[in-house]
Amino acid sequence: MRSESRKRRKTKPSGDDVIISLENVSKAYSTGAPALNGVDLHIKRGEFVFVVGDSGSGKSTLIRLLLRELVATSGYINVMGYDLSRIRHRKIPKFRRNLGIVFQDFRLLKELTVYDNVAFAQRVIQVSGKEIRRNVPSILATVGLAGKYKAKPRQLSGGEQQRVALARALVNRPSILLADEPTGNLDPKNSWEIMKLMEKINENGTTVIIVTHNREIVNTMQKRVVTMKRGVIVSDEERGVYLDEDY
Repeated sequence: MRSESRKRRKTKPSGDDVIISLENVSKAYSTGAPALNGVDLHIKRGEFVFVVGDSGSGKSTLIRLLLRELVATSGYINVMGYDLSRIRHRKIPKFRRNLGIVFQDFRLLKELTVYDNVAFAQRVIQVSGKEIRRNVPSILATVGLAGKYKAKPRQLSGGEQQRVALARALVNRPSILLADEPTGNLDPKNSWEIMKLMEKINENGTTVIIVTHNREIVNTMQKRVVTMKRGVIVSDEERGVYLDEDY
């Protein structure tokens, strides 16, 4: 039987420190089965958090709720001061400007160069050409791709493509970086390089939340670990590890 210290990390952090807050959040799909069931989760500004669990545990639903791709069936979600149950549809794009998003499958525009894939994220929010010419080379240098700006995605390795995706997610200087299985298609060497970049990004003040199945990375990095099972949080540890599946 798990201890109460593992069941919940600690009491809700105070006021201005909280950048993400979920209170008694449930999400049910048309089948009626709850993907999330009464979830409470509070993440402070600047934290680095792993979200782990078996397939079907609710991790992807959680990420989609934070992106406001889904609306909770019940409960309260606040992200960066936005009440996601009440936010008007026209304000959702503005809300998402402060979120960086990285997926397992990179989602790059294959016909565009590395430079233009990253610049695209700036053009969407109408950043000036002068700023784009300053910001894009800077973020490409940060992720180690300064010399690849003219390349097309097909000319890059998987690790390089994920670095482009990371650069695109970061170029608008988001407050929060959400990553859904960012190392799922990468070999161990490239997986570690991506994680080191994310740790560096976090050290610069960005809140980082990573959904992953990579047990070695979670156990080695010793960050906060939120473990989900069947739609609930079963463990939330400050310096956690990847718990056994029968937990």
